[in-house]
Amino acid sequence: MTATSEPLITLVYVSTASQPFRETALEQLLAEFRRFNTANEITGMLLFRDGRFIQVLEGERAAVEHLAERIGRDSRHHDMRILLSEPIAERSFPDWSMGYRSFRRGTEAAPTGFRDSFADLESATDASTTARALGELTLWFRVRETVGVSEVSGLHR
Repeated sequence: MTATSEPLITLVYVSTASQPFRETALEQLLAEFRRFNTANEITGMLLFRDGRFIQVLEGERAAVEHLAERIGRDSRHHDMRILLSEPIAERSFPDWSMGYRSFRRGTEAAPTGFRDSFADLESATDASTTARALGELTLWFRVRETVGVSEVSGLHR
């Protein structure tokens, strides 16, 4: 990414898929996102679980806001809700045109005391819960990329 003179923002939203997505459809969607994001110097990550999307977008304010409006009109999903939109000093995902992870729910219940950051972020009603859950998911995402599980687990830059 090149240096910009415009202020950077991060925008986080959740939405619901309008119909079931197969992995191949998600891969096609990601290829489209990555081309657009690279051309517009937008970075971020996309998480998908049980028909729900959580996406983090980073970039110049005008570009990110334009993309969010475009995403809001996309018929492939609905019930888009912006959880966070704020200025940032630097990107959390400077090298990722769109990091991606698809979660598959297991049939076993979560261990006692387990907190589901994906669900926390999705249902957040206050800024502190949103910030905490986003921080946890970002850290989790980065750790998995760093330890090299990307090719095995379906995590992509």
